[in-house]
Amino acid sequence: MAYLQFSGQNLFDGTQFLGPDQVLITTEEGIIKAIIPKSDAGEQVQQLNGIIAPGFINAHCHLELSHMKGIIPEHTGLPDFILKIVNERHFPEETILAAIAQGEAAMLEAGIVAVGDISNNALTAPQKQQGNLAYHTFVEISGWKPAIAEPRFANALEVLSKFRLIEAAASLSPLKALTNPLKSSFSPHAPYSVSNELWQMMMPHFEGNTITIHNQETPAENELFTKGTGDFVRMYNAMNIDQTHFTPTGQNSLPSYFPQLEKAKNILLVHNTTTSEADMDYANQLSKQNSQDLYYTLCVNANLYIENKLPPIELMRNKKSNIVLGTDSLSSNHELSILSEIKTITKHFPNISLEEMLQWATLNGAKALQLDSQFGSFGIGKKPGVIVIDQLVNNQISEASTVKRLV
Repeated sequence: MAYLQFSGQNLFDGTQFLGPDQVLITTEEGIIKAIIPKSDAGEQVQQLNGIIAPGFINAHCHLELSHMKGIIPEHTGLPDFILKIVNERHFPEETILAAIAQGEAAMLEAGIVAVGDISNNALTAPQKQQGNLAYHTFVEISGWKPAIAEPRFANALEVLSKFRLIEAAASLSPLKALTNPLKSSFSPHAPYSVSNELWQMMMPHFEGNTITIHNQETPAENELFTKGTGDFVRMYNAMNIDQTHFTPTGQNSLPSYFPQLEKAKNILLVHNTTTSEADMDYANQLSKQNSQDLYYTLCVNANLYIENKLPPIELMRNKKSNIVLGTDSLSSNHELSILSEIKTITKHFPNISLEEMLQWATLNGAKALQLDSQFGSFGIGKKPGVIVIDQLVNNQISEASTVKRLV
């Protein structure tokens, strides 16, 4: 069997830098065989000018919205952004499918190997069935009016069944199922878009699964739950959605809904732009009490695109939170690139080490999606993808840095 040997300016194994004097050995298919000192590697080492790392994990994406790139202007604020998504997302199916294929190709080129993908329909299923990337598909459920809870849940069951069919088909090819697995589960869209009736229908399906939810992306979300006023009320009125069923809790949104996730194994809170320290303390304590793994998903480029704000990353780090990275969609981002997310974090939080951010982008993301048996680190026998990040400045990411998939 032929082996590949890689060495670079540094080698990141998923948790730490091992230094420039280490060599990664893989099969031609990319299965990790060993990491050895360069002095023991012989002469067939590919010497690369950059950091060698496992493939990136995109923990939050909306691939089905790839056709909306550039359609919604920046800095609309979330309620108006949602209105535009609802009103302007309808394109011919062939246009949507072509954009989905292009979006996936862009992620492959950007060194991404696995994706936590939000799906309101099954349009991404044919692309996922090709097995180019690993996916955990979150079948997203929303419905603010109690009267539509049953039809919305029935539709979600139908969508989930379509993804389960392609999972079953993929399982017939053991190699494909191992290298680029497909998983799926239900997830609520956001606190402001799920009625109590819909929560009750969903909750039994959370047990043992990874669940994701858009959390506190805008101040209007907390205002809705504390006071029953604000821009979401304006959004409901614009959509002719009755709100008389809703009673404000007098608390921020996170403590208002979080107990309903108690059966989930992993929880991904996405965006968290206005999450307070008290909110984090509450979620951290309750998830620990329920033996759950809680992850805070950063999509900083989307936060800047929609609200022109950033989440409290330093607070998350001070709380020793599990952090993962996502891109959101091309309706709210200029590209589906985890490296671009790292560049933005580096620009605004220059004190955060590259080693820490690379762990967010690799092993943490794989663990969050329950894909770490295959992805996220250079463990022996894994096939996590191997990438090289170049154009470094003092061994740090620069604006000119690019990423290339090696295997």
